[in-house]
Amino acid sequence: MDRQVEVVAGNHVVMRVAGAVILVAHRERGKPAHDSRALVAARALADVVTEATEQAPQGPGRWVARQATRWLMKDAERISPGEPVEFGILSAAETGGLAIFLHGSVTAVLAGGVLEYYRGSDAAFTVDRVAEHPATAAALFIEDDKKRVPELPERGIGSLIEGVAPAVGAVVWFEGEPEPVKTTPVHRKRPEPVARTRGDDPLPETAAYDPDPDRSDPIPLDPNLIPTRTSMNLPAALDPVLGEGIESSTATSGYDPRESEFDPHHAPTEVGTVGGTNPAPKPDPDLQRRLEATAKANALTVKVLGFKCARAHPSDPRSAFCSVCGMPVDQTQQVSEVIRPPLGMLVLDDGMTYVLAADAVLGRDPEQSEPVQKGLIPLKIDDTSGGMSRAHAEIRLVNWDVTVVDRGSTNGTRVRLPGYRDWVRLQPNQPMTMIAGSEIMLGNRLLRLEPVAPPPFG
Repeated sequence: MDRQVEVVAGNHVVMRVAGAVILVAHRERGKPAHDSRALVAARALADVVTEATEQAPQGPGRWVARQATRWLMKDAERISPGEPVEFGILSAAETGGLAIFLHGSVTAVLAGGVLEYYRGSDAAFTVDRVAEHPATAAALFIEDDKKRVPELPERGIGSLIEGVAPAVGAVVWFEGEPEPVKTTPVHRKRPEPVARTRGDDPLPETAAYDPDPDRSDPIPLDPNLIPTRTSMNLPAALDPVLGEGIESSTATSGYDPRESEFDPHHAPTEVGTVGGTNPAPKPDPDLQRRLEATAKANALTVKVLGFKCARAHPSDPRSAFCSVCGMPVDQTQQVSEVIRPPLGMLVLDDGMTYVLAADAVLGRDPEQSEPVQKGLIPLKIDDTSGGMSRAHAEIRLVNWDVTVVDRGSTNGTRVRLPGYRDWVRLQPNQPMTMIAGSEIMLGNRLLRLEPVAPPPFG
């Protein structure tokens, strides 16, 4: 994204790499240090973005979503044991739009004629959305303890070109002509992050963190790296987590995000909504929030019998490898009750991904269907062929299996198992168990089931 990326100063971590913007929540005491979980996670996510950009240089959005999901399931626990890594990524989509990926208490804001909010904390697992470029700006913010986000600041002249900086948020400005921003060439070896800014008066390059791994003191991330209110005509941003202003001799006044309550009725998190050149209509925000809250609760409380790998991840007892990280599993242990992790991803033919953490309804307009009213996730899919019903099929998670059920649709649901050429038309209301690589045809749209876990070790 060759656009101006403006930093909203705070105590979290923002990074720009390969044109993408990464924002990671810092929840530990004090300022981020070289070995802080947020900075370690940001560097790992920078590698994810870099690899995805190698796969699709013109639009890595769907690769970012897939690789970030796998990273969450495989590596995030090592970086932050027992605590979720909360982050958001804005990157270019292959359709020419904007790809949004969120996990945890991170909110994306799209500013055009109206403000649109997408909240990671409301999703069953992640928000994976492709949207058209907003007329004015797209932003990522870390929510505070009361789920509030700051308002968009006025546009300033500063820009994060590459590297890392302290922040509570980042704003990508789409209004006006693209900025001639130079991005770091994509290489397998990630360069050391350097925070650079650009304004009317060039600022010196400053190291974003101390590269000496033996140091444990805070990263020398100077808030004055980012032009202050005097040079940017911006209010002095406050850190909504600590409730303290950023120290600056020139920032003499500012706004307090606590004065503006975050309105949840204007925050339609659209998990599973198809985006791209012909994005699906937005569901009713109140309904969507209620359904996703139900799905989130269900996903966190579904308990099944299973094994645990050496890293204590819950795993399918029928598999010799962990369902989360791919490590071998001791098959001689006794089964125990575990909380079931996501069982896979549905990948749509346009690259959108849906993480299967709860039962779902597939169709061109499933929001008002009876199963959704009972708490299933609605996965709305655009279809111009006229062959897809409003609530066409259901995905049911049964113990450790992913099953698909045709709901008596007019044109039927077809499934093709991996290694077969022929499609099988499902009998209405008769579930069929799928395995990784299975494909589902609804109308003229195609979905494929992929595992979340990495390939087995060895």
